[in-house]
Amino acid sequence: MSERASGRIRPLARQAGGAIGEAVLAAVVAAVVGAVGLKAFATVHWPAFNSSNVTRSLTTVGQVVALAMLVAAIVLLRLHKWGWLAKLLSWGGISAFVTVTLGMPLAATKLYLFGMSVDQEFRTQYLTRLTDSARLHDMNYIDLPPFYPAGWFWIGGRFASLTGMAGWEAFKPYAIIGLAVAAVVALVLWSNLIRADWAVAVAAATTAVTLAYGSPEAYSAVLTLLLGPALLLAWGALHRPAEDKTEPTAGGWGATLGAGLFLGLAATFYSLYFGVAVFAVCLMAVIAAGLAVRARRTWRSILPILVRLIGIGAIAGLLALTVWTPFLLKFMSGKASLGSGSAFHYLPESGSRLPLPMTEFNLLGVFCLAGTIWLVLRAGSSRRAQALGIGVVAIYLWCLLSMLATAAGTTLLAFRLESPLIALLAAAGVFGFAEGARAVYQALNEPGRFRTAAAAVALAGAIGFGQGIPNVLAAEINTAYTDTDGNGERADKRAPSAVSYYREVDAKLLEQTGRPRDASVVLTTDTSFLAIYPYYGFQALTSHYANPLADFAARTAEIQRWSTLKTPQELTDALHHCRWRAPDAFLFRRSGDDYSLRLSQDVYPNDPNVKRFTVTFPKALFDDAHYRITDIGPFTLVVRV
Repeated sequence: MSERASGRIRPLARQAGGAIGEAVLAAVVAAVVGAVGLKAFATVHWPAFNSSNVTRSLTTVGQVVALAMLVAAIVLLRLHKWGWLAKLLSWGGISAFVTVTLGMPLAATKLYLFGMSVDQEFRTQYLTRLTDSARLHDMNYIDLPPFYPAGWFWIGGRFASLTGMAGWEAFKPYAIIGLAVAAVVALVLWSNLIRADWAVAVAAATTAVTLAYGSPEAYSAVLTLLLGPALLLAWGALHRPAEDKTEPTAGGWGATLGAGLFLGLAATFYSLYFGVAVFAVCLMAVIAAGLAVRARRTWRSILPILVRLIGIGAIAGLLALTVWTPFLLKFMSGKASLGSGSAFHYLPESGSRLPLPMTEFNLLGVFCLAGTIWLVLRAGSSRRAQALGIGVVAIYLWCLLSMLATAAGTTLLAFRLESPLIALLAAAGVFGFAEGARAVYQALNEPGRFRTAAAAVALAGAIGFGQGIPNVLAAEINTAYTDTDGNGERADKRAPSAVSYYREVDAKLLEQTGRPRDASVVLTTDTSFLAIYPYYGFQALTSHYANPLADFAARTAEIQRWSTLKTPQELTDALHHCRWRAPDAFLFRRSGDDYSLRLSQDVYPNDPNVKRFTVTFPKALFDDAHYRITDIGPFTLVVRV
């Protein structure tokens, strides 16, 4: 290696090592703040959030304290004093804001936002599966590798195992602590890319809007928090104006590494956001190539851009393989084939229009409008505006492509992109407010108290938006209190649902099968049972969250065929010859003289996109020595013996 090359690598290694070390230290601080905060909240018997304003008021107090820490950090950074204290205050302030904003409203429940309802049910099931075993496996089907990226859930499983909690119970603390850690890591990234005082403000703004609009889907919210700095890194890697006037250099590889690591993380956490991020980076590469060709008037100028783009892809691909390898091997083995997957078959009203938060008449709308104006005004002179602006354009293009895809009978799930869009506009809004305030300050001949007034307006806006976050999340918080948890209790102290019988069902299954939970397959449509206990299911909740290798439609047809059989012997023979691992037990609801299951069917393009229907099994079909029948509450448990 030449002396010149090694001279370039050493500063890069020091810079990357310093940033990674700082990020690790910040993550430790955030994890401690989150864990201590949640533990403190849990020591008091708070009233339910949906029946009292006590926790709401304490949430506001905690937010004000956290914001005060951030203000102190910004002041110290601007004064260039006690830099280490400023960092600790900023890390502690951001993580405390996350912890109190989500943890205090949920302090009296063991469940996270949305409880174990709808989408949160399958997420809890996934976390329960990977808590039971660190081996990558489908959340529901016993013989399949995972299709949905397992990264966030695998880490959550290790968190649950380390703390000794069940998967469903670990979901809340893991989600909140994970968001706190992601927020401070994003702050560290921003601090290495822009002015330190601005970095604190930008990180605080993006954290607040992400909590409001992205926190129910905790694993995607982590990526939303990191998206802004990741786009700046990608643009720094691909667009290097200095190279347009000189020979290509070896610069940009630190940014290449950072962008690749983010894309790799996205690939292991959430496929949709991975796809959108890849789309944005490729759009950046096209724009950067066009600018380079225009500046140097030769197609050779594209080569370094292409090399760094390939580098980003290689890093991301290697990380992606850590969770995608089992699925790819299964698919390429020829022993499994993709069924009619319907993961993209959902088009709510919000997915049929472009999200335009800057047109709404509220505090967030004004902030996003300021960000939009700044992005347009500074597009030609600010690399920050260029990177964030390309990200915003990429999201809007993805939304339009999603709408266009409806003509082909599918979508690109663009309705889930509102949170990252708002986060990017909020980041731009901070820059717009700061630069706009400075311009007004200079236009007014620099009045003495103007900066204090501008800071007061910013702080008032931050408090106003922060204390409104529980209102935005009201439905999600209420569901966490009205759902019955894995202990069979409702946090609002009202009568629990049939979930309260699950513990008895579990005990009977263990007793009658004589096998551990993860060695049994249960056919039930009360799939929250599988979210609490790590039994495998014969059929998933809906086709949209089913592994495409499982052939959801064919399994439903087989269940319907079983229900039409006439004798126990016919059913026994059918189960013996089932092309999949047959159920070891059935968990039914009783319906007169029959046992019932509520199955689902994809009916896209209708909204709702799921049709529920009931399949009934005659009781006589199990009147045989091969089946042991136990009535438990509203359930009937049938175990094959």
